[in-house]
Amino acid sequence: MFDWLSDMEIPTSFEEFDIVEIRFKGGRKDFFRNINRLDLTTGDAVVVDVPNGHHIGFVSLKGELVRLQMLKKKVDNNEEIRSIYRIATERDMEKFNEARDQEGTTMYRSREIIQQLGLRMKLSDVEYQADRSKATFYYSADDRVDFRDLIKKLAEEFKIRIEMRQISLRHEAGRLGGIGSCGRELCCSTWLTDFKSVSTTAARYQNLSLNPSKLSGQCGRLKCCLNYELETYMDALKDIPTVNRPLQTQQGDAILQKTDIFKRMMWFGYKGDNNWYPVPVERVQEILELNSKGVAVDTLLTEPEEEPVQNEFVAQVEGSLERLDDKFKNKKKKKKKKKKPGATSDQPQQPEGVATEASQQPKRERPERQQAQPQDGAAQQEQRPRRQRPPRNKNKNREGQEGVAPRENREPRERREPREHRERPETSGSTPEAGAQPQADGDQQRSKKRSRKPFRGKKPDQGNKPPRTDA
Repeated sequence: MFDWLSDMEIPTSFEEFDIVEIRFKGGRKDFFRNINRLDLTTGDAVVVDVPNGHHIGFVSLKGELVRLQMLKKKVDNNEEIRSIYRIATERDMEKFNEARDQEGTTMYRSREIIQQLGLRMKLSDVEYQADRSKATFYYSADDRVDFRDLIKKLAEEFKIRIEMRQISLRHEAGRLGGIGSCGRELCCSTWLTDFKSVSTTAARYQNLSLNPSKLSGQCGRLKCCLNYELETYMDALKDIPTVNRPLQTQQGDAILQKTDIFKRMMWFGYKGDNNWYPVPVERVQEILELNSKGVAVDTLLTEPEEEPVQNEFVAQVEGSLERLDDKFKNKKKKKKKKKKPGATSDQPQQPEGVATEASQQPKRERPERQQAQPQDGAAQQEQRPRRQRPPRNKNKNREGQEGVAPRENREPRERREPREHRERPETSGSTPEAGAQPQADGDQQRSKKRSRKPFRGKKPDQGNKPPRTDA
């Protein structure tokens, strides 16, 4: 339980409630008085007074909420409430942990003894007291069990005082714990303390299928959650009539198939017809009154069924999809109707091979560019026919220049000497040697047009060296 008063400031003159709720193994809780006014917090381990010894428990609740819990569980604030000794020390917790470790082996050995004696009982849990003076055995059984011989053998085996306590199957499931079909932890192991009887009428009122495998929990009994919403269903069923016999109509007898309690709709079907027809509760009451007078109605429904109103969001989405479809259709139509430049819609299409007057006329020279006047885009496209460019010749600029002979008539170029054997003039203005032959005219033009190579990894100012020239 959550202590929602823990963060609130308490007045100085107010005395805190001296009874504390202590939790033990298996979710068992009890109330103890804090006579020594110990400063306790939720979760502290304390040593409490129990019959014939002491035990260790954990603080689960304190303060004014404990007073409300005692009123709820009808526990009187009298002298019968036992006291808290002290806060548990490390030595106390060591003994307590040793006793808890011994519970598993004790339970398995006790089950073997029960099988040897042939008793019809199920041992579910064993709890040792912290001082190891007593052990409590929790079992469940359908009938009454005579376990006098069992107690004698258990006392001889474990040398301890034995206490047998019978619990129901619901308490057993709460002690063991688990996950329910809803995906959450079992209610009986978390918060449910009062186990009320559950009957199959609760499932009938809620129109649930009477399948025991679906209605039963892990304890093998009907689920406790069947009672949670039963009152709501009972209030909703007050105005819904009970149909004990089929409704009489001219089409035949209508048999009740299903009842939607919260929508106040009852579904009927005819013999030999797989369709079910929804009928409002008010109409069913009218038909029952007429049938009690011996009158068979024409149809189950007096008014035709209304078409379902389309949601605004669905209408917007469908409308937007239709607009997109129209948009793509128009694009495809425009692509198909696209014509050649210069052609108009008024001119008829001519068959291939027949020359038109426009094609026989000589091409006009391109007029000078004038200032464009603002016109529509469609009109400009019709007025300006698209210009077709002639095919591009890559060798035109090379072979069509004056002074450059075609590649076929060129003379073979002489191979140059290696750069190492070339002669360099002493100065840039020096004249060529006497023995050097003048270059041809074509070679001179090519040398003039040839661009100089950039410096490769060398700085431009390298002393007074003369610039390199090709001989």
